[in-house]
Amino acid sequence: MSGDVGGNAQMAVPPGTQIIIPGAAPAPEPAAQTPPGPGRALKVALSSSPFYMGLVLVALVAFFSFLHPGTFASSFNIRNIFLDASVLLILAVGTTYIMIAGGFDLSIGSVLVFSGVAAAQVMLRVGSTDSLGTVALGFAVALLCGAAWGVFNGLCITRLRVSALISTLGSMGAALGGAYLLSDGSDIRTVPNALIALGHGSIGGVPWLVVITAIVALAGGIVLHMTRFGRHTFLVGSNPEAARRAGINVSGHLLKLYALSGLLAGFAAMLSLGRFSTTTLEGHANDPLEAITAVVLGGTALTGGRGSVIGTVVGVFIPAVLANGFIIMGIQPFWQMVVIGFVVIAAVYADQIKRGKGERL
Repeated sequence: MSGDVGGNAQMAVPPGTQIIIPGAAPAPEPAAQTPPGPGRALKVALSSSPFYMGLVLVALVAFFSFLHPGTFASSFNIRNIFLDASVLLILAVGTTYIMIAGGFDLSIGSVLVFSGVAAAQVMLRVGSTDSLGTVALGFAVALLCGAAWGVFNGLCITRLRVSALISTLGSMGAALGGAYLLSDGSDIRTVPNALIALGHGSIGGVPWLVVITAIVALAGGIVLHMTRFGRHTFLVGSNPEAARRAGINVSGHLLKLYALSGLLAGFAAMLSLGRFSTTTLEGHANDPLEAITAVVLGGTALTGGRGSVIGTVVGVFIPAVLANGFIIMGIQPFWQMVVIGFVVIAAVYADQIKRGKGERL
């Protein structure tokens, strides 16, 4: 046969047949791949920025409680800490979404003031101070104004291609100026009693403002980490081009995020009205920087693509506890700015070191 000529005949080997060569070691079977277990997930959680900053928060609470157990650790003081953090936390939830997507929003403080003034003017003209309908109308106006400013920011960024820093800086001044125009430069102190009752009332000993803020933070965390909208937010922040290739409308998503940030600012305006019974025109100039500080302390990357709402919650309470503890100890509140400034620098530096180690592994 022609196939036997010269002894070079080749036999067809059926697929999957193992060929054993005399004197050679058998090939090892591939190792089975097992999905990462709960131990690895726990290790990742314990090495995260929210965990480290949570330890800092616990240490601060323990420190001030040890020095002034009868004052700092009292239920009255703990209640005040939570109330002080409530409005800022709502703003910081919106800021978390913005920064995970790689953006900034410096206008939230002014948007809060504008929304509060507009809502107070409408409720004042309605005239019914005890009607829940009047309060509901005020909420509607505040949410509409906040969302409108957010959409304006989003359009400037996505359509006009103006940077987020410049766009929100401009709207910060415009919104605050608009609030002064609406109020003739004076705070509006006529607030419906029903709204004041919400701001000062409680359920089971827990202030309504704290309960509402907790619901907002919980909802924000669920949407961010358990929905498609949240996954798109992370992808847009980590790699916008990859997000576009995956079929995500990046411009449309950013527009929604800035609208959400404005909406939460409008909602926070009504809570602020309920608590202070006035519009506090001069009381929110530092809100944007405080919200960004809280978000950064909570582990959200300045470059986008990484962050969490639980980290933001921790980041909000660290300055709140510091400020309260300094007041109880009789230390000038200006020292809080110094301490928080160094803490932010240290947190960002430590996060950069950790990310550098992760990239080398």
